[in-house]
Amino acid sequence: MQILLVSSAPIPAIRYGGAERIILWLGRALTEMGHQASLMAPDGSSWAYGKLYPFDSGRPLEAQIPPGIDVVHSHTGLDPDYDGKACVTIHGNSKEVHRFHANSIFLSAHHAQAHGGKVFVYNGVDPRAYPEPDLLAHGGSLTFLAKAAWKVKNVTGAIRVARKAGLPIDILGGHRLNLKMGFRLTLDPNARFKGMVDDIEKARYLRPSSGLLFPVRWHEPFGVAVIEAMYFGLPIFATPYGSLPELVPEFAGRLSAEGDELAAAIRRIEDYDRRAIHAHFQAHFTAEQMAKRYLELYQRIEAGESLHPDAFMGKVARDAGLLPWQD
Repeated sequence: MQILLVSSAPIPAIRYGGAERIILWLGRALTEMGHQASLMAPDGSSWAYGKLYPFDSGRPLEAQIPPGIDVVHSHTGLDPDYDGKACVTIHGNSKEVHRFHANSIFLSAHHAQAHGGKVFVYNGVDPRAYPEPDLLAHGGSLTFLAKAAWKVKNVTGAIRVARKAGLPIDILGGHRLNLKMGFRLTLDPNARFKGMVDDIEKARYLRPSSGLLFPVRWHEPFGVAVIEAMYFGLPIFATPYGSLPELVPEFAGRLSAEGDELAAAIRRIEDYDRRAIHAHFQAHFTAEQMAKRYLELYQRIEAGESLHPDAFMGKVARDAGLLPWQD
């Protein structure tokens, strides 16, 4: 099958880039399954899995599709009235009512339902991007992995929970002094800020870590950081919002909107079996499994089927304020 993946951001992403890394891993997995996965992306991109086409953000995507493509898979929007063989993955939470293409694909069951859709594919990561996990590791610091400047990610809550639990915390994705989204200076020496990190540096902290703190205060569409941590066998200590109850079974961590409950679970961190958590990742969240699920949808689209009966009006899926959290 000839598949065209479309990104509005350059590929690969050097440091932060959740959707861009997913597109890269998806293209690699599809190619290894015997398909040609071409890419349309802005200047500065590189691609080893098929043809590379330039993406002009000033023109409609539908007018840029080259001939010979069986299915277009956009990660940057799709005209709801486009009647070609195409689909679009929705990566964020809509802030306003939005009309979706019939072949819209969401990131989790909750993400789909929140937008008025039904079809979803879990993200997957390529284990080859990381070193082998140390499933016998214990006694390391906790880790926070997200854009710390973004209030919905709740870095302050994570830092307080770590202190209550009696463990230091490495903040991957932020700086002690933040001026990007208002002034914030974190003086707590228990929190060690590492800035924005690439996959290699990220793995250096995750591999020996005791667990991931992820107390988000919005409905998380998916949470790639969660499955990255589970690859390393880390238990997840997070809020029960959005996709997280789907990703984190009881044996793999604790979900609560109360910091005291998360801290208490962390103090019993030796109860969690890193090998079982890693096995859960392998069973559900690899790039190969993601590609297989997308391929099933591509085949339906190529055969003329719509994933939803028609284009549909979605819902507002992002709350105006922060979801409840109790330190």
